[in-house]
Amino acid sequence: MFVTPGGHRRFARIVIEALVPQPRSRRPPLTGLGAAAKRVARVYRGAKAAGRPSAAPWLAALSDVQRVEFRERGHRLLEMLLEQLTEEGAQATAGKLDEATAAATEYGQRAAAVGASLSQAVEAFVRFREAFIGELAGIARRRRLDTREATALLVEAETAVDRLLVALMNGHAGQA
Repeated sequence: MFVTPGGHRRFARIVIEALVPQPRSRRPPLTGLGAAAKRVARVYRGAKAAGRPSAAPWLAALSDVQRVEFRERGHRLLEMLLEQLTEEGAQATAGKLDEATAAATEYGQRAAAVGASLSQAVEAFVRFREAFIGELAGIARRRRLDTREATALLVEAETAVDRLLVALMNGHAGQA
């Protein structure tokens, strides 16, 4: 930028054009998914530290082996969701979402098997959902997605998570 003798500011055209979002053929990949998954897990674990209700008593009553099993199932479900949101094309997306849906059904079955009520299992899932959607919003900001791309990402994620919540409830009810 420079100032003319008359006091007007002049900007290079290329600088102005760089401020305008460029149309993309596809959303940028959500790379570094391992880091994103770790952040979601950290937010989930820290929810009680932020003044949220602590984890359900059924989670606290689990043995160390059961707790590790649920943690690993949750991490795998999270990874599948992130992979699904990164994939391009309807077939790839459907395959990942089908795999995640099966995992959510199994999660509901296991929660019922260890004595968690349906409302307790749903409460745990909703805490996960909040951390997951929050991390996606952070990814959208860090990746500098424009409003259209960020909205599409969050709508796609909400739709996928809703499907997983229904699968968890069906698994808990034994309707797999």
